[in-house]
Order: sequence, then structure tokens, then C-alpha cells
Amino acid sequence: MNGNQNGFSVSVEQLTKRFGDFTAVDAITFSARRGEIFGFLGPNGAGKSTTIRILCGLLAPTSGRASVAGLDVATQPEEIRQRIGYMSQKFSLYNDLRVKENLEFFGGLYSVPPSEMPGRMAWAVRMAGLEGRERSLTGSLPVGWKQRLALGCAVLHRPPIVFLDEPTSGVDPVSRRQFWELIQEMAREGITVFVTTHYMDEAEYCNRLVLIDRGRIVAMGTPTELKSRSMKGELLLVECEPLGPALAALRALPGVAEAGIFGRAMHALVADSRAAAVPVRNALLAKGLDVRRVEPIRPSLEDVFVALTVARRPEGPALPQVRA
Repeated sequence: MNGNQNGFSVSVEQLTKRFGDFTAVDAITFSARRGEIFGFLGPNGAGKSTTIRILCGLLAPTSGRASVAGLDVATQPEEIRQRIGYMSQKFSLYNDLRVKENLEFFGGLYSVPPSEMPGRMAWAVRMAGLEGRERSLTGSLPVGWKQRLALGCAVLHRPPIVFLDEPTSGVDPVSRRQFWELIQEMAREGITVFVTTHYMDEAEYCNRLVLIDRGRIVAMGTPTELKSRSMKGELLLVECEPLGPALAALRALPGVAEAGIFGRAMHALVADSRAAAVPVRNALLAKGLDVRRVEPIRPSLEDVFVALTVARRPEGPALPQVRA
């Protein structure tokens, strides 16, 4: 299997990984193109990190096939590791080394030619916003700067493909946005960026997405495609107190296919959101609830994910906890 066929940097066919009786990745198939930001979206434990580790040559698949940069993950893991950048969800640099020393260490690890190291280190420092802090201990840096430095270390050897496993976990919103600006810059330069996340707002930055739940792909497409074709109905935003009794009442109303809590409000799936708004408000008021707002809204990726995963769960309408 040629991972570069038709411009694909990553190609996966029926990939499966089992640990004893537990299936972490269940016969998934997808491809990522050169220069694409390809998102792998799902809750913790969905199989995202296991898939990343297989594609990085760190974990052998149980069955199925996958290629990265035209190399087979089962038979050429060492060659793959030299052609990719990898950043794990846990901070991977050495806190007791200085910024400059971490860059030198990873440059050596990736066999960056000595003649090219000064230029690449300068680029990484500039990208991370660490000019003047080259001699600072890495452990003393704020989390957002550490993550940008870790990204710089991961791409010092200018790999064509970068795997980022939950790269902004625990990072503040401003640093997360800055980190994604760096990701978009890399993609514009033709680097394929394969990123896992459980932050639904981050998924909007991806060119294409795979939604994975309990090891299986439940949907694939651009963010716009997923939002337009995956919802079997329209959404109402309902702000009502007290929240627990309001949710029970909302779910019991005729015409409400599903309802769940989103932040301090609720989203209700109905056939026609404009037609349902007034009847829903009146029904909740009739139950003595404090109704503050009922209005149609456009679905978010979180709504899409909840709708798709709830439909697959035999245990009923309890909604998965996916952070937005």
C-alpha cells in the first residue's frame, strides 16, 4: 500500500488494535492529504491516542493496514519515526534543561545536520516566542510556551507529517489559539498535521475531521459537512431553571427527539425549531419552571457528536461528557 497515492500522506484500511478482550481501535479506515489539518475528534478513551501511536510506529496493529509517508507501519516503524514529528499530550521535554539545551538534544535525536542547527533553533525559538529566554530553564516556562517549544522540537528536522496528540490539553484559551495559528502556518507550508483533540471548538480549525467513539468512526467530513448532514432535525436553545427538572420536562415534551445540557443551558432536537419555540416555552412555563430563553440555533460540532454517539448507545439518552 502506497501512502502517497492520490496525494495521501496517511492511509489507513480496516485498522484494528486489541488489548486482550478489549478493542481500542475497531476496523477504522481513512486517509489524510498532504498539507491538510486532519482532526481526530472524540472523548477520552475513544481510541484516538492508540491510533496515533500505531501511525507513529510506536505500537503494532492487531490487524488491518496503515501507511505513513508511503511507509508501512507494521514493517517500517523505524523509518517512519525519522519522517515524522510527534508531540504527545503529556509534556515531553526535559524541565531541568534550558530551552537551548532541549532544542540541541532533539536536533541530535532527529539527526539535524550541524550546519543547519543554528538556523532551525532560531526559527523554533522565534516560533515559540522565546527570544531572549534561550537560557531559561524549561520547567520555569508557562504551559503555553512549553507547548510551543515542544512543537518546535518536534519539527526541527522539518518532517512532512506531524502528529499532535491532545497538544493543548491543560493550556489556557489564549495560548490554545496561538498554538493553532502555528498549526495553520505549518499546513500552509505543505506539512500534513494530524491532530487529536476533545475540544470541540478546536475541531473547527481542521480541514477535515474523523469523529471516533469507542474505537469506531461515527462520521467523517469537513466541519461544515458534518454540521449540515449529521443532525436529524433542528436545534432549540433552552435556558430554564431549575436545570434538572427542566431537562426532564423538556425530554418528555411531544416533538422533542432528544435534549441535553450544554453549559448552563439545554439543546433540544426538534423537527422545526421556529415552529417549536413557542409551544416549548409555553409547556415549560405551564410546569412552573423559570423559562428565560427559547430560540433556534445552528448546530455546533458538539451537537453533532452528541447526536451521533447517543444514537449508538444502548444505555439510553445520557450524553457523553465532551469538553467544548
